[in-house]
Amino acid sequence: MLTLKFAKAPSARHGFRLCASVLALSALLAVGGAAEACTRAVYLGPNGNVITARSMDWKSDILSNLWILPRGMARSGEAGPNSAKWTSKYGSVVVSGYDVSTTDGVNEKGLEANLLWLAESKYPHFDGKGKPGLTIAAWAQYVLDNFATVDEAVAALRGEPFTIVTDNVPGEDRLTTVHLSLSDASGDSAIIEYINGKQVIHHSRDFQVMTNSPTFDQQLALNAYWKQIGGTVMLPGTNRASDRFTRAAFYINAIPKSEDPDKALAAVFSVIRNASVPYGITTPGEPNISSTRWRTVFDHKRQLYFFESALTPNTFWVDLKKIDFAQETGKVKLLDLGPNQDHTFSGEVSGQFTDHAPFRFLGLPG
Repeated sequence: MLTLKFAKAPSARHGFRLCASVLALSALLAVGGAAEACTRAVYLGPNGNVITARSMDWKSDILSNLWILPRGMARSGEAGPNSAKWTSKYGSVVVSGYDVSTTDGVNEKGLEANLLWLAESKYPHFDGKGKPGLTIAAWAQYVLDNFATVDEAVAALRGEPFTIVTDNVPGEDRLTTVHLSLSDASGDSAIIEYINGKQVIHHSRDFQVMTNSPTFDQQLALNAYWKQIGGTVMLPGTNRASDRFTRAAFYINAIPKSEDPDKALAAVFSVIRNASVPYGITTPGEPNISSTRWRTVFDHKRQLYFFESALTPNTFWVDLKKIDFAQETGKVKLLDLGPNQDHTFSGEVSGQFTDHAPFRFLGLPG
């Protein structure tokens, strides 16, 4: 039998309020429970040591591979004739989704972008007129191509230079609904969502953690409730998005702020693994709670981008300092991770990428 111990016995009135709060929270969590699950957390350590970790949780093989993308690549927003156009200013290393989108990635300036599911997303209507369209598949890549810092990206995105255009998840009869998190080498963070057709930006170094439903403002409110209880007394342990948010938010700040970057890296890996969903698990009544398929961890200071698949024994990494991102000599390269990311790699793998034609972002006919 599990026994919960409180630091101080609550009064009857306090106990009633606690129960009422838990019931209200449970009702809210039930609404946001049926979504693909992912978690992202940013560690802020001594000596400018910043590490971002994320898990990718999906109900089937998301067909992910690692790509090296150099500077100077001409891009299209893939939204028909009125598409956003740009040329990549910075080189990047990204993880693809279905090889038609950038779901996670880092650029040579230390900026990271992560896409996580958000069922509540509702994007502006795009009729092919007005602002140019940008396929949601290239949303993260647009940021990595154009900006060196979170502050720079937020300043540009506030002007809404494009209209996001979404489409169905490949092979599924449902729209892609995601929100975007950004972090950089200074430890700054931003969360960008589209709620009721309007862009909402949350920008602060304090916004270290993001999961899925509910919307980010409600995630912060739920986390504030658990902070009152205290992580050493009790933490929620399910695989619901808000429970994972609470655990990641507590542990990413509770782990020791080590001067040793390798120990800090190990601690961050332990946090993102703690927020992961065991492989093959199913949740009765919540069929879309999904297994963690892979994790990435980026050491912004050392420019080391780690990848860990649930189906392989090794964690491996890419050292961005070893990559030629130059427009004149850099090439698009692929590291084939295999079905369900089951190919095994070890150590630093930048030399194991092979030349490959770039993937095309999913979008409307041009």
